Amino acid sequence: MRVAGVSSASRSGDRGPQVAVVGGGVVGWAIAWRCAVRGLSVTVHDPAPGSGASTVAAGMLAPVAEASFGETALTGLLVASAARWPAFAAELTAASGTDLGYRTEGTLIVGLTGDDLTEVRRLGAYQQGLGLPVTLLRPSGLRDREPALAPRVRGGAFAAGDHQVDPRRLLPALRTAAERAGAALVTEPVGRLGDLTAPAVVVAAGCGTAALTGLPVRPVKGQILRLRAPGGGPPGFRHVVRGYADGEPVYVVPRSDGEVVVGATVEERADPTVTAGAVLRLLRAAVGLLPELAEYDLVETTAGFRPGTPDNAPVIGVLPGRPGVLVAAGHHRHGIVLAPVTADLVADLLVTGIPDALLAPFAPDRFDPPVGSVTGP
Repeated sequence: MRVAGVSSASRSGDRGPQVAVVGGGVVGWAIAWRCAVRGLSVTVHDPAPGSGASTVAAGMLAPVAEASFGETALTGLLVASAARWPAFAAELTAASGTDLGYRTEGTLIVGLTGDDLTEVRRLGAYQQGLGLPVTLLRPSGLRDREPALAPRVRGGAFAAGDHQVDPRRLLPALRTAAERAGAALVTEPVGRLGDLTAPAVVVAAGCGTAALTGLPVRPVKGQILRLRAPGGGPPGFRHVVRGYADGEPVYVVPRSDGEVVVGATVEERADPTVTAGAVLRLLRAAVGLLPELAEYDLVETTAGFRPGTPDNAPVIGVLPGRPGVLVAAGHHRHGIVLAPVTADLVADLLVTGIPDALLAPFAPDRFDPPVGSVTGP
């Protein structure tokens, strides 16, 4: 389907913006940047850019560890986007002058108990069956890679291609790169898509997408912790560590500046409360896998909201009945890793009018017709 209004004849030399991006998170700014460098005139509409899930996220780029049963198409998109990350990070670093905290040590996926290890091996067998690069390891192999792991850890796996980036560096870098390429921020809130005059609109509004489009994008609460290594030095471990501790799923992400991110709950709730029980469960699981964390400072507790969909996959493509409106939302836990492929494919679609085959499983029309939409005529 061709996207109305954006063609070689309607580029940045014309009056007014050609593309209006609604949403100033990582996905929105990434799309704005990619569109601007293609010569399109772009505005980003958000009264509080960067206030959503992007600054709460841990920043794991994990196509292997996030590969889940029954989500084969999503896994393919994760793999495709993760493969773009090295070049994307290098280009963005050069364009923004910002260190993104991009690290490539890989991810350890571990089980603390026998039951935990059974779950890790079950997932590992599935991931290997998809041809994903994951290596099952005994406890000695895990500790050879990460001596800080608890002696009780029963085994696990290594995903060399599962990397990380710091979203709190990534987001301002994307904004800087987009603005240097010509994109402009508009801070007035968007109540109706019909109020926007650009010939093409991209809705990348996270959980706010539902109100604008009628699509089933809902908030999924996640509580997350930030620790800091004592003494001002880096953490005593290098790899992202994910896994299970006495049945509790947890991830632990070390940053070079001494920060450690521990997360995260998955709750079908929309309240912003941080609860003592969630903090207790996350810390108990994290310390169970990496005992040294008991001596770290607890510096931040936060609750954020992932934009989820009924099938846990993003919504990327033309809004049914609105050929000038694209949606790029519903990325749930995967907004950071999927930013490069989402931005590239949306920008390509805007320029060429032809959707990439990768987008087919994620089209908005896979859901029932939107209801309650306030997009306007």
